[in-house]
Amino acid sequence: MLRSLYDWTMNLAAHRNARWGLAGVSFAESSFFPIPPDILLIPMVLAERRNWVTLALICTVSSVIGGLAGYLIGAFLFDQIAEPILAFYGYAGKFDEFAARYNHYGAWIVLIAGLTPFPYKVITIASGATGLPLPLFMIISTIARGLRFFIVSGLLYLFGPPIRTFIEKRLGILFTLFVILLIGGFVVARYLV
Repeated sequence: MLRSLYDWTMNLAAHRNARWGLAGVSFAESSFFPIPPDILLIPMVLAERRNWVTLALICTVSSVIGGLAGYLIGAFLFDQIAEPILAFYGYAGKFDEFAARYNHYGAWIVLIAGLTPFPYKVITIASGATGLPLPLFMIISTIARGLRFFIVSGLLYLFGPPIRTFIEKRLGILFTLFVILLIGGFVVARYLV
């Protein structure tokens, strides 16, 4: 079953509208959607290695714009939208304590969360809700998300066929690792931050 899902994703990645899907997932992941865009970016770069820069740029730009949407949710719609989203991720009860620390370390938090599997939408919403200066948020988001997506895409470009073979041979283990990292990001968001 996992193999057929992988083959389906690879075929989807080569579809003519895949870039719009990648942009949509990248945007949504930065403001409310729980699945990271890597799930599409990786097979798309493997399917179109020569376009790795374009694909990383699509991810970066869409993610930063989605981050801006998350920021605006936090700034203007906290009670109506942001609070339920934060509650869904188990973060609402710790928000006041977080806001005080966030004002001091906000730029570093955005940078670290933008580079890691940590649920980025929590940070984008928190940035708006705590009043992190918007220009600082946008600059740090662009750096963090750009680094993340360009590093992933660049490594896939450089090591394309061997990486694809490695992934295909170890699909079960890599999928398990991906799920652990995804769940780990949510656990960190809920209990440690």
